[in-house]
Amino acid sequence: MASALLSPALVHAETEIQWWHSMTGALSDQLNDIASQFNASQSEFKVVPVYKGGYAESMSAAIAAYRAKSPPHIAQVFEVGTATMMAARQAIKPVYQVMAESGETFDPKSYMPAVTSYYTDTAGRMLSMPFNSSTTVFYYNKDAFRKAGLNPDQPPKTWAEVGEAAKRIKDTNTLPCGYTTAWQSWVQLENASAWHNVAFATKDNGFGGMDARLVFNNPLLVRHIGMLGDWAKDGRFTYAGRTTQPEAKFYSGECAMITTSSAAYGNIKRSSKFEFAISALPYHADVKGAPQNSIIGGASLWVYAGRPKDEYRGVAKFFTFMSSAKIQAAWHQATGYVPITTAAYDLSKAQGFYDKNPGTNVAIEQLLLKNPTKMSKGVRLGNLVQIRDIIDEELEAVWSGKKTAKAALDEAVKRGDEELRKFERANKGAAK
Repeated sequence: MASALLSPALVHAETEIQWWHSMTGALSDQLNDIASQFNASQSEFKVVPVYKGGYAESMSAAIAAYRAKSPPHIAQVFEVGTATMMAARQAIKPVYQVMAESGETFDPKSYMPAVTSYYTDTAGRMLSMPFNSSTTVFYYNKDAFRKAGLNPDQPPKTWAEVGEAAKRIKDTNTLPCGYTTAWQSWVQLENASAWHNVAFATKDNGFGGMDARLVFNNPLLVRHIGMLGDWAKDGRFTYAGRTTQPEAKFYSGECAMITTSSAAYGNIKRSSKFEFAISALPYHADVKGAPQNSIIGGASLWVYAGRPKDEYRGVAKFFTFMSSAKIQAAWHQATGYVPITTAAYDLSKAQGFYDKNPGTNVAIEQLLLKNPTKMSKGVRLGNLVQIRDIIDEELEAVWSGKKTAKAALDEAVKRGDEELRKFERANKGAAK
């Protein structure tokens, strides 16, 4: 009996695939479920998800582990870390190579163009696997609109209309806050640039090389930030924090309108006690061609070099499984992240998800609104985390009335360019 229990067939160990990530709460539950489903689908490999802190913390941990010669197989890296990962070319194993060497069927054209363009090199090859991609959308409180005498079925389409609605909310004492925004750099500068098809930086927003320079102190964005600064003075706009903090002001019923990530959908739906709706990002009606398309946020999965060849076969199999329409549709529907493949989008439509949950397709429609241009496919800059911190500081000076929009954006460009030059010097000779 004992010899039977110890037979090789029964004690065969699965090969573990380490997946380091930054998901918490309900998102972590969904991520763990994807790994569990893959592990149950076959017996050769076992994906082990490991939470490693926030995006910046997790990225630093993975780089440190690589230097110590013990990297994870897969690391989730936020989109602003893309240029850094590309520059560290010896540390990564490109996804197109992982899939080809493992013999897995892999067609980049089956993925959403607005998503894949962010994670491809200048030759169009996918370097990382898209996973949790979002874009910024507009949420509004329909109950507050009714109370203020606004049409709850006609959300503001332009920024001028947002201002009028916010004024009405305030004048009628419906709510203490008319409008707020999360992720102010991503929403009000990066996405606002793409949405109006103006440049955020030279060299195709950094896609064309590390010698890019920031140009978001252009007349359109100076006017846009100046408008929000005026609203901060007269109470139509309430600043509530740099990242997700403002979302609580919306779902608690304090603010009537918010621009934030499509991935906030699950939390807003769970936490709000009022009827809300999702609409497209507002735009400036006098800008020719606007709106163009919004750009993604979120993260992708990077594969680290330095692991045995057979283990990469497990990574490739997992990526194939994770990209399937069934898995992607379920992830999209549960989280508010956009489906990374057109097949997952089509399956969600066929399942009636958008009919039952109006507005959940807004993010996808924004990304697919028009073919991305050189100015609207995203921002790929070195030290973008540090640049966003600088932007946050300068915008806060506008909201508090300490600086004009022009002075703040000029200073943000000057300080941000210094970060770009630091990155360029540190990564001379790195692949584009």
